[in-house]
Amino acid sequence: MLCSIATNINESTLQTIKDLEKELGKSLLAFKCHEVKPSMVNGKELDKIKEVEKSLGISLVAVEA
Repeated sequence: MLCSIATNINESTLQTIKDLEKELGKSLLAFKCHEVKPSMVNGKELDKIKEVEKSLGISLVAVEA
């Protein structure tokens, strides 16, 4: 399972989260999880992934399509 920040939140859901933040006095992050199968990578592929991660400032995960 892989989780990422939820980006497609409808207005109703967003309002519910905002209401809860106000009630708790805390900021909340929304995540959505996905069932994915990791893909095996060799050393050369891993080096290339790490290179691109470093240049972009993000993390990448190889998964089966």
